[in-house]
Amino acid sequence: MFPLYCAAFRVIIAMSKDNSIPALRLLLRGREKGQLMSEQCTHNCETCGVDCASRSSAQKQQDFKVNAHPLSNIKKVIAVVSGKGGVGKSLVTSLLAVNMNRAGKHSAILDADITGPSIPKLFGIHEKALGNEDGILPCKSKTGIDIMSINLLLENDTDPVVWRGPVIAGTVKQFYTDVIWRDVDFMFVDMPPGTGDVPLTVFQSLPIAGIVVVTSPQDLVSMIVEKAVNMARMMNIPVLGIVENMSYYECPHCGERSEIFGRSHIDETAHRFNIPAAARLPINPKLAAASDAGLIEIYEGDWLNGITEFLIGTDK
Repeated sequence: MFPLYCAAFRVIIAMSKDNSIPALRLLLRGREKGQLMSEQCTHNCETCGVDCASRSSAQKQQDFKVNAHPLSNIKKVIAVVSGKGGVGKSLVTSLLAVNMNRAGKHSAILDADITGPSIPKLFGIHEKALGNEDGILPCKSKTGIDIMSINLLLENDTDPVVWRGPVIAGTVKQFYTDVIWRDVDFMFVDMPPGTGDVPLTVFQSLPIAGIVVVTSPQDLVSMIVEKAVNMARMMNIPVLGIVENMSYYECPHCGERSEIFGRSHIDETAHRFNIPAAARLPINPKLAAASDAGLIEIYEGDWLNGITEFLIGTDK
């Protein structure tokens, strides 16, 4: 029924625990129930009864919001977005989840960047997600952060995801509905860049409490940030914070700061869009090395503490 999906990946067949089921098989089972559209979709919703991400808002508006798995308990969902790729969105997502974990909150990451997943590598996770008859189980990081990513389902981390937009969007919804997220205080959704199918699906289907926008200095003087902010506001989703990545480089010897990519505009941008929390993330070789080694959880730095505290404050 879903030849593109089946041809792209083989079902994980190795079992490591009694009664465990490879998570990819569970995902396929969900697809067989008609939850996702196939690549042969004609995009003519009037002649199709499949419940998919391609339906127009006029036809499916009342059905957009989906429920989490019956065994899940998720208090707050925060989407981390960017107007374009390459600005460090996955890094910021990971740092926010680590900060929340250090603050005593149980955090989780839903990696919605299906074609460019990087969350498992940042946390050094190499095992595959499994499940049982109840649903799919997320993998846990070294410090207990729950994580679900497409790379935790693939046989090889380098296998490409060659899917059409509606299939990708539907998979992201299944990460929320079919995965068992237990006692999560803050879930961070690592979104793909831009304002395409997946961001639209997440904003319409998941109970997003707000977004954090990630950018770099040169982006702040362009229309890219404004596009992401405007999309969120079109969907009536508050913008809770903005992070300027690669904001400056601090010399380890003398402490002098150099704004390599230009003067920071984050304060004026936050004021312009009425964004309550802002942070500057520097170019830091040690942080980059920890990320490459899958040791993001041992980083030292208080750059995002302000945004973390603000998000915790919104939970009261």
